[in-house]
Amino acid sequence: MMNRARALTLFALTFATIGLAGFTVAGFKYDRNNIIEKTISDFRLKNVDGSSISLSDYPNAKGFIIIFTCNHCPFAKLYTKRLNKLSKMFDSLGVPLLAINSMDTAIYEDENFQKMQEIALAEKYNFPYLYDNMQTVVKDFKADHTPHAFIIWKENEVWKIKYSGAIDDNGQDPEIATPFISDAVEELLQGKKVAKSVTSSVGCRIFYRK
Repeated sequence: MMNRARALTLFALTFATIGLAGFTVAGFKYDRNNIIEKTISDFRLKNVDGSSISLSDYPNAKGFIIIFTCNHCPFAKLYTKRLNKLSKMFDSLGVPLLAINSMDTAIYEDENFQKMQEIALAEKYNFPYLYDNMQTVVKDFKADHTPHAFIIWKENEVWKIKYSGAIDDNGQDPEIATPFISDAVEELLQGKKVAKSVTSSVGCRIFYRK
């Protein structure tokens, strides 16, 4: 009986400590519903127009909206117009949008570079659509679905994740959706901490190659 009581006490103290000190899941540090910090390395990926794009190509950027998306996912397709709108809203304010396709073409045949080019042209993307064929970038971010949205912000010349999760909370109807991404960018532009920095991304699973 005494051993069981001690075990229960230890269990309770452990969760109390987690609540106070934060915890780590899938490489992210959290304080309840907030990211504590994760630094992202610069990268260079091929764009659908044939150029290569890196974060360092935007020396005046305050931050970036990074969207992991793909060609085939029905849920990702719901957000095409919203991505164009976000890019138009924030690019001139120093927060460009970059979309990245990290899907494994061995699992999803429609995720090849040629198909990416066709979709970007048909949907009139006003932002770069980058091909992460080696999955190096998605593994750094630890994105798990398409779409999975991130906001990274420059602090002391390094890029730190300030938001991870969904673009908004209503794929079907943008008019009544809570705009997680635009709210977070506005807060950061005002020098504020992101009030809700973690939400759940919903969509098609990103499978990592071994």
